[in-house]
Order: sequence, then structure tokens, then C-alpha cells
Amino acid sequence: MNKSNYDKIIISGTGCAIADLIYNRVSFTNPGFQQHLSKKPGDGGLSPGKLVFTEELEKFSGKPYPEILKEIVGNRPPDKMNVGGPSLVSLIHAAQMLEGENVEVKFFGMGGNDEYTEQVFRMIQQTPLNIKNYIRSEYKPTPTTDVFSDPDYDNGQGERTFVNNIGAAWDFTPELINDEFFKSHIQCYGGTALVPHLHDNLTDLLKRSKQNNGITVVNTVFDFRNQKNNPGKPWPLLDSTEDYRLIDVLIMDCEEAMKISGTSSIEEAALYFSSTPVSSFIITNGANDVLVWSGGRLFEKTEILKFPVSKIIAHEIQTNPSLRGDTTGCGDNFAGGIISSLAVQLQNTSKGTFNLTEAISWGVSSGGFCCFTVGGTYLELFPGEKKQRIQSIQEDYKKQLTTIT
Repeated sequence: MNKSNYDKIIISGTGCAIADLIYNRVSFTNPGFQQHLSKKPGDGGLSPGKLVFTEELEKFSGKPYPEILKEIVGNRPPDKMNVGGPSLVSLIHAAQMLEGENVEVKFFGMGGNDEYTEQVFRMIQQTPLNIKNYIRSEYKPTPTTDVFSDPDYDNGQGERTFVNNIGAAWDFTPELINDEFFKSHIQCYGGTALVPHLHDNLTDLLKRSKQNNGITVVNTVFDFRNQKNNPGKPWPLLDSTEDYRLIDVLIMDCEEAMKISGTSSIEEAALYFSSTPVSSFIITNGANDVLVWSGGRLFEKTEILKFPVSKIIAHEIQTNPSLRGDTTGCGDNFAGGIISSLAVQLQNTSKGTFNLTEAISWGVSSGGFCCFTVGGTYLELFPGEKKQRIQSIQEDYKKQLTTIT
């Protein structure tokens, strides 16, 4: 596919869309947090960097969630309510980065019927994202996640812990995604583990995407449902290993990659995915190197490579702690940076020759920029502001890469 085949590039995405209620500076060593810590995988307790469902945490702790929340944060309200979710946040970011280009970005999903729904929609309306297919449930609340952020965790690198209420996401089924989605040039599935009916039918959805020769992107999220149902076993993502051929770009963090592959290290996970028919994969690992690989169907063929995080971001945070926001949404913005690069490259590049380094540079820079904000969604002061600020990070990052031997 190249630009001569169409007048406008359409990106459509579906998956997790939530209201993030962010509690910043929650110490994971605090007794109120510690008493709710998980003792074994899938038991419903809190675990830094991972997600648990509200009802499972209640069972684990033997208390109603409002009481648990009070023990963790006291009586204070959230520091910020922000638009969250691996799908919605990545698409908002892509739409902001691509504003003014010949590209339209659309989200397909379901919100709820409560105060948070109105706040989420008001915020999204301040972005370029098309949400005409973002429908509302009549009765259920908007999916929410309480995000407990400890910026001092992991020697100052920061980490979050998530408590999720699925809400209206229980009612969003594949039948609610119309043909408009599957006619898009780039089709994205983000955090489907938090939208159960989509996740359980992901293979069929990807098959429909491939019927129209769309570029498919899957970015994952912690799958507490399968972690609880089958602790110690690989998380099911697709119906079979052969179905990985349906994914052009698979984006995971280290924990998700290990759990899906059933391995015990990021290196083993990378070897596993490189042995599947997936077109390419990217594994992020917090402040550590990003692992990437491409089989050559979309990006140029490459062996497993390691890309560093941005030195300028790490330096800024270390020397100016007051600039630090939190790490919520960094992975989602990373995915959005990759998606936006795909759209730009699609305009003048044929499949099999996409530049993986270029895409990674936008992903790393986008995720890094998010470290300076609280929450994953940044509302611009003017159109193009975010791209302008991230572009300078990206240019510095590409120089950083040239110094690596």
C-alpha cells in the first residue's frame, strides 16, 4: 500500500478506555499499602506494576473497596482524573502527533453512564481524536482505574499499581464494531484484556482486519483475568501460535511478554516471539532497554536488537526532580508514537521496507515525554504543541543512537 492508493490514511482503534483516578506519591512501603500486598500470583492482592480487579481485591482483603482505598490514601481525593487505557491514550497521542497530516484517527469503544463519562468525553473533545463510534452504556459506569503512583519506587524510576473496575467494558462486544473499523488502513487493538469480549475474540477480529489487508497493531495490558484463572500458565492471547501471523506490530512490556510466552526472562520472551509468525514485536522494560525484532513483512528484517531509553529524559528527571510527573501512560504513549510513525511511513513506504529505528525513536520519545506529566493524556495548549516538544526529544534520541557501537 502506498499513498497513491488512497486520499487519506485512516487509523482505527478499539480496546481499553477508562477514567484514570491518579493518586500520586503513594509510598508502596506504607503500612496501609503493604497490608494489601499480593502473597502469590493471581490471589487478588496489590502488586507494584500490575493490575487487579476491584472485586478480587475485596475478596483478598476481606473488606469493601472504599475501606481499602482509605487505608491506602487516607481521605484525600485523587490528585488528577485523566483519560486512560492502552487503546484510548495511544490513539489520542497518535491523533495529536498527526494533526495537520492527511490522517484521521478514530476510536471505537463503550463508555458508561456516570459523572466520569462526562469528564472523559469533555477531555477527549479537546483532542483531534474522532469519537463518533465511542458509544455509551445506558446503565453501567465508565470503566475506571485507581492508579497509585510511587515516583520513588525502583531507585527513583517510579512505578504504579492499578485497581480496575471493568464497568461498561463488560458490555462491549465484537458485534458493536462496524465495517468502518475494518476498512481502515491501520487497525489497533489496545489493552483488550480489560475488555473481556474483545479479548476472547481477538483472533477473529484480527482475521477480519486482514481480509482488508490492514496493518494490525496489538498493544497488551496486564491480564489479571487469565492470571487468576490459570496462575503459572501462559496467558492466552490468540487461538493458536499460527495466528500470530495476523499481527504486524505486537507491543508488550516485559511482564506481559513473559506471561504471554510462558518464559522467565525478557530475552527468553524475545526468542519465543521471534519463533512465531508475528511480523514484528517490541518489548518495553521501564527504564531499561527496549527489545525489538522484525521478520521483514512490514519493517525491514532485523534480528533481535536492543534500544536504550532516552538519555536526555533520564538526565532531566535526575537533575530536576520537580519536573517529574509520574509514569502512568508512558507505555500507552510509546504505542501511540509507534502508531503515528506507521502512518507517516505508510505515505511513502511499501511494506517490508518500513524503518523500525524511526518508529522506535518516536515511541521512546513519546513515552519519555509522558514522564513529565501526571497521567497519560496531555491536553495541548495549541495544535501541534506536543509534536513540537517531542520532536526535539526524538532528534536528540537519534543522535544518541549514532553514538552506540
